[in-house]
Amino acid sequence: MSLFLEVVPVSEAVEVVRRIAPPPGCEEVPLEDALHRVLARDIHADIDIPGFDRSTVDGYAVAAAETIGASEAIPAMLQCRGRVGMGNADAGSISPGSCRYVPTGGALPGGADAVVMIEHAEQIGDDILMQRPVAPGENVVFRGEDFAAGKGVLARGRVLSPREIGVAAAVGADRVCVVTSPRIGIISTGNELVPVVETPGPGEVRDANSYLAGAFVTERGCHPVYFGIVRDERAVLKRAVSSALERCDAVLVSGGSSKDERDNTAAVIAELGEVLVHGIALAPGKPTIIGTARGKPVIGLPGHPASAFVVLVAVVDHLLAAMRQTAVSRRTVRARLTQNVPSARGREDYVRVALRDGGAVPVFGKSGLLNTLVQSEGLVRVPASSEGFEVGEEVEVILW
Repeated sequence: MSLFLEVVPVSEAVEVVRRIAPPPGCEEVPLEDALHRVLARDIHADIDIPGFDRSTVDGYAVAAAETIGASEAIPAMLQCRGRVGMGNADAGSISPGSCRYVPTGGALPGGADAVVMIEHAEQIGDDILMQRPVAPGENVVFRGEDFAAGKGVLARGRVLSPREIGVAAAVGADRVCVVTSPRIGIISTGNELVPVVETPGPGEVRDANSYLAGAFVTERGCHPVYFGIVRDERAVLKRAVSSALERCDAVLVSGGSSKDERDNTAAVIAELGEVLVHGIALAPGKPTIIGTARGKPVIGLPGHPASAFVVLVAVVDHLLAAMRQTAVSRRTVRARLTQNVPSARGREDYVRVALRDGGAVPVFGKSGLLNTLVQSEGLVRVPASSEGFEVGEEVEVILW
């Protein structure tokens, strides 16, 4: 196996990880446990929603035709025939010249087709003066107008937010079929690494990447499985990767991906499977490795946390989305650059920026520095076809 990097465009790397993403299974879970899970089957309404004509305001249920021409100067006068109680299965009916008070969410009585808001009515004894006209259907939701029985409500592939959870509950979906959450093995390599609880000695650093990658994976709806720190020994790394492959659906290995004699990650992937990509036209993150072993994706991340995080955003995000059968979801804002951002044509750059008063302030720093991660709010992507952006140019910021 050659140690020389043959870089590919970021778009090609993304295509590769999406292609090798293993399809997920599905499982049925209680609705209360389904938050942020991905639907594996469509959800349909079991009944008409709402199951009756209902008012959307506090007011008086009327036949709209009886309010034609009503105004404050010449109101339409109707006799109030009582109130509709909440949850009352029998809302009664109104006859010509009459109305009934109905609260928000209350059932519309028979003979009524609209509701006059209480703010537009005045009560004098049993008489109600309607001070403005209403059209048929005004301030009313009719039976089945929201969802008709049997109609699709939520489609497979949808991520269940609190909004979707509420809708699913309204249509009787107390249990839902969701995509199984992928298990992602997390391995950090390097003789210089020590656990977080230890104070690093000369030439040592704490293992930040395990926590960085694990938190990223969790945020994307997957389960990280930590395999700890592995020394720069090929046989030891091979055992760790093999163990991770037995328990997980994909493996992330940070460190050991650079082009040198200690290029253990690529060698181990090649021994267990196949290296598909070794080098991406991406800065930072060029030495990234993409491969498969035992039919599962194995990604080699750079050792520097800042570089590793850019690769997680630019490439691994697409792998995790494909494994969950959903789309990559990113929060972005538009901002104007406060200074020039140079870039080399043919390489996709991800520049960290801080947001200040509507401007995007580049946060430049030496390779390997961690402070740029916490001093910035997001990334600006410079396409490979560009030589950079100029001050004042509007850019899209991918928020952390």
